[in-house]
Amino acid sequence: MSIPDHARSNFQTLLRAAADGNLALMECLDAETGAQRYVICAVGRDGADYVFTPFGHLAEGNPYDAYLPPHPDDPGGFVHSETPS
Repeated sequence: MSIPDHARSNFQTLLRAAADGNLALMECLDAETGAQRYVICAVGRDGADYVFTPFGHLAEGNPYDAYLPPHPDDPGGFVHSETPS
């Protein structure tokens, strides 16, 4: 499976912002749930104003529990967590 162009472009923007020292971590509220989130933002300027572009939030708790990685033997699949029996 391939990563879509918009995700690659956003990632490159995030890398440039990091290299330039233009990243911020902002405390925000999730627009749908109202839950508190810590959001990674690129910082830019619009004249005298600062502009914060959100890229995503940090995983709460253990990030290894939050995501399933691609399966090494199945290009179209993901590793599924094992449920204890």
